[in-house]
Amino acid sequence: MDTLPTQTTTTGIHADLLTNKAAIRDTLGNSQDLIVKDMHWGSVRASLFYIEGLVDNALLHDAVIAPFMRRKPKDGEADRIDYGKVLPYLQEEVLTAGHTSVVQDMSELYNHLLSGDAILLLNGLDKGLRVGIYGPEDRTVTEPSQQTVVRGPMEAFTENIRTNTALIRRKIKDPGLWLETRQIGRVTKTSVSIMYVNTIADPRMVQEVRNRLESIDIDGILESGYIEELIQDKKYTPFPTLYNTERPDAVAAALLEGRAAILVDGTPFVLLVPALFVHFFQSAEDYYQRADISSLLRVIRYLSFFIALLAPSFYIAITTFHQEMLPTNLLINLAAQREGVPFPAFIEALLMETTYEILREAGVRMPRTVGQAVSIVGTLVIGQAAVEAGVVSAVMVILVSITAISSYVIPAVNMSISVRMLRFFLMGLAASFGLYGILIGILIMVVHLSAISSFGVPYMSPFGPFNLRDQKDTLFRLPWRQMKRRPQLLSRDNRTRQK
Repeated sequence: MDTLPTQTTTTGIHADLLTNKAAIRDTLGNSQDLIVKDMHWGSVRASLFYIEGLVDNALLHDAVIAPFMRRKPKDGEADRIDYGKVLPYLQEEVLTAGHTSVVQDMSELYNHLLSGDAILLLNGLDKGLRVGIYGPEDRTVTEPSQQTVVRGPMEAFTENIRTNTALIRRKIKDPGLWLETRQIGRVTKTSVSIMYVNTIADPRMVQEVRNRLESIDIDGILESGYIEELIQDKKYTPFPTLYNTERPDAVAAALLEGRAAILVDGTPFVLLVPALFVHFFQSAEDYYQRADISSLLRVIRYLSFFIALLAPSFYIAITTFHQEMLPTNLLINLAAQREGVPFPAFIEALLMETTYEILREAGVRMPRTVGQAVSIVGTLVIGQAAVEAGVVSAVMVILVSITAISSYVIPAVNMSISVRMLRFFLMGLAASFGLYGILIGILIMVVHLSAISSFGVPYMSPFGPFNLRDQKDTLFRLPWRQMKRRPQLLSRDNRTRQK
């Protein structure tokens, strides 16, 4: 297997301080953001290494430099320094920083240095001291921008993984909430953490998450989407098998159901596994409203899913092959509208759907100040002009608008994208075989959904395999008093939620 070249060595730290300084500067290419502060601890030369911009300067001075300079050995003691005890002495009695550890080799040294820690090396000692003073400027906790709700906590994850873990621990104050962190990426060495409630989550599922993360061998991880694509069960499926969210309350609720959360440093989106089909139609707000209101909203989401998926296909099939299914007045009205349209229904629908997808993508990529206005105005102007020019019929513009609006009702963006892709597939089947083609396409989708899984859990559960007790939180949400047990396939040992 090919590996990328790197200058990071695995050799031990040299006892000579000048040799270590030269090696560190050479490995980092004499980078200008590498700061080396030379100091003396009595008669012993010492150097403090850190990366400018990654450390908290105030903490660096107050917890490292000032205590180190004040607690120097007395006259005559420097010659009798016990190098076997000097690092524990610095950790326990001199430095006031909370996170310190001994660094044994150069590879570990570079890892901590480039992660925002300071490294203290003393001449004559073949070990170093790592001091945790990470503190760059981070984005503050703000309201969610992608998964907004009318009622519920108005806080979202940030790009700092430690801020994100703290937001989750604020929701779950239980010692059973465990956190495991590893670094993935031969070059980026990105911190990736697994969070789960040890007393609830299935140990086999947690071990499967560990195994899949450990099997990743890539040069860099820049966003959780890398992890999502590398550890998903079925590689070739239009449906998402991992759930991503920017809401801490959604992650906390998933952990209490027995799922595991995967947090990636540098991104505000957290992955949740396993992810089932029904999870993509659930919103955090469902559990903050009354059960009847939440159930109505879920029915609307499922109805919108089928409208966004099947509406253009049914129009193509009925107007092309099954005109007898329409009332006479409606059929005459549609025929009058399509009298001057030069394209068949399939080309007409394909043209309008493609145009709308282009406008939607343009609205996302353009500057926010003009993006929304361009997408809305562009859709209205182009649709009206197309009808007046006789390129498409008015009913097609209405149909595409309803389809687009319905796709926005789905809470999960990645499930909405899957619907948009499958829509074109079903339109082709409807143009070729009519309603029989739509039926064939739906059967293929159902078989495919029944065959895939997410970390060993069937994707369509609790519908397939059918579980009557777990139907309390699928199409409808029953009141909390009736949801006394957790989903069976997510938490197999500790299923009691309330007594």
